[in-house]
Amino acid sequence: MSHQLISRSADLKRLRDEGYEVEVRANYLLVHSVPYVNAQKQVAFGTLVSELTLAGDVAVQPSTHVIHFAGSHPCAKDGAPIIQISHASATQQLAQNLIVQHSFSNKPPNGYANYYEKMTRYIEIISAPARALDPQADARTFKLIESSDDSSVFHYFDTASSRAGIMNISTKLAPLRIAIVGLGGTGSYVLDLVAKTSVREIHLFDDDLYLQHNAFRAPGAASLDDLRRQFTKVQYLHDLYAKMRSGLVPHPVRIDEANVHLLHGFDFVFVCVDKGSVRKLILDTLCAQGTSFVDVGMGVEMTAEGKLWAICRITAGTRGKTDHVDTRVPMTDADLDAAYTQNIQIADLNALNAAMAVIKWKKIVGAYEDADQEHHSTYSTNFHLLTSEERLG
Repeated sequence: MSHQLISRSADLKRLRDEGYEVEVRANYLLVHSVPYVNAQKQVAFGTLVSELTLAGDVAVQPSTHVIHFAGSHPCAKDGAPIIQISHASATQQLAQNLIVQHSFSNKPPNGYANYYEKMTRYIEIISAPARALDPQADARTFKLIESSDDSSVFHYFDTASSRAGIMNISTKLAPLRIAIVGLGGTGSYVLDLVAKTSVREIHLFDDDLYLQHNAFRAPGAASLDDLRRQFTKVQYLHDLYAKMRSGLVPHPVRIDEANVHLLHGFDFVFVCVDKGSVRKLILDTLCAQGTSFVDVGMGVEMTAEGKLWAICRITAGTRGKTDHVDTRVPMTDADLDAAYTQNIQIADLNALNAAMAVIKWKKIVGAYEDADQEHHSTYSTNFHLLTSEERLG
């Protein structure tokens, strides 16, 4: 994918064709072997690192004029730092195996039109003192660096993470195998959020068909032809998100005692089912296996005044804490029927319930700070109240 990106982007291809050591890594554009003068008045070599703004598989105008640098701070011939371009100096890990020490700022009146213009301008500024000391110092080495990112699950680069500078955090999720049990309103939104992370596999469990009422409680917009085909939920959602990524595995089954073993071996499980007895079976299995999970639930009712009030619940279980699960989660069908008296489901509440669940998952796996370490939360719409209970330890 990286090699094709360079070939299809005229500015990146021009850099490579002119002999610059161009590499695309973790959604950043790198130019290696850039000569500069260090504080000891010696010619050294560093790497320029730029964010990479893309339209699909083609580079477009850079979103920022700022650039990163791996190396010591470039200096003039006399060893004094080139302060005119100084922006910030701090060691920063942008992605795995990608560490920079400085960032520079040199902004043209209208910004940089393309990456050729941006990279060569910084190279000119940084390398001019080096060429004065050594006329042979040139970033155009004609050394080929084969750029590749074959390990990525995405069909195109995750430039949102690279632009935000959180690629190294995002890669924490990459080795994980995730299961989502139940792809109704909340479960489908869980998938929408998890699918946009770098997790290795996402397994989808649901045997229901994707019908008209589902289209109003799920992300995106199903066409009339989609609904007429009567896909299973897992197949419809697999095909939708397979446009973006690989690693999606549909299981058109309802979890029961005969197949609950299918949930063994996952790193994390989202439980989004609407039947108490099935929930109990799943959670008992996950607790026995030591598998971390988040279980979601939602109750919406109509008041006498003709308004809706709702409670969204997320309950987490981890190796360190599951003793609260039986008392916090409705485990019988009768309990669930009481909570879903009118069985009202609203897309914005489904999305909120899913977002709370995914945020908790990211806390558990270390992507978000988790100072409270709560394992049970509820949100009430009428009082706008968010609780944080069942803390670890």
